[in-house]
Amino acid sequence: MDRVVYDRMAEHDSTHWWYRARRDILADYIRRYAALPEGARILEIGCGTGHNLPMLARFGEVDAVEIDAAAREIASGRLGKPLSAAPLPMLEGVERGRYDLIAVLDVVEHVLDDVTSLKAMADCLAPGGKILITVPAHPWMWSAHDVVNHHHRRYTKATLEKAIRDAGLKPAKLGYFNSLLFPLAAAARWVGNMTGKDDSDDSPPPGPVNWLFERVFALERHLVGRVPMPPGVSLIALASPAGPAR
Repeated sequence: MDRVVYDRMAEHDSTHWWYRARRDILADYIRRYAALPEGARILEIGCGTGHNLPMLARFGEVDAVEIDAAAREIASGRLGKPLSAAPLPMLEGVERGRYDLIAVLDVVEHVLDDVTSLKAMADCLAPGGKILITVPAHPWMWSAHDVVNHHHRRYTKATLEKAIRDAGLKPAKLGYFNSLLFPLAAAARWVGNMTGKDDSDDSPPPGPVNWLFERVFALERHLVGRVPMPPGVSLIALASPAGPAR
């Protein structure tokens, strides 16, 4: 990602409506569907500034991977221990067969070889382990945001499912989220692309709008995984090894 993306993340990840509401949604999703054991071993890959780490730590012992040195330093402070810098797709140096949950949250789209990356994550799972995946949806929504974030792709349900299955995994609870605000996001992307004034700035909107968007988005914590969601800005899935439990 461009340096400015990490800088904005560090500045806004505790206040921006998207980060705050997404953490609530993911926490409920993990609680309902991940079936984690007591004291679960959890790995977040591509943790950025570590804004998800306190949420993940509610469920067990957390390790993390981040390749950007400045973001890794911030995340290490939040986690209270050093982080790995092992890059995808191979995750060299990450212990195999260890983790009950691997969280890869808006990361797979950054990697040229998503299938090999998912295979390497699968090798790091303990028996019964799962991979929590979120990715941006809808290739037609490609914009300056994707460019500055160094995305290689946006996914459809079909292409995400194919990548998961090609990695020898099976998907569960695959569906959209960030659906309630999708019409606004889609309209903004369409207008930006049509006018050539697409804006990659993802700083928070004014306070009252930021508050409203957070409340609306956070409502989805009661819905995601429980009911089929209409098209949304993002996709979510839990993936587990397709063969017999290892």
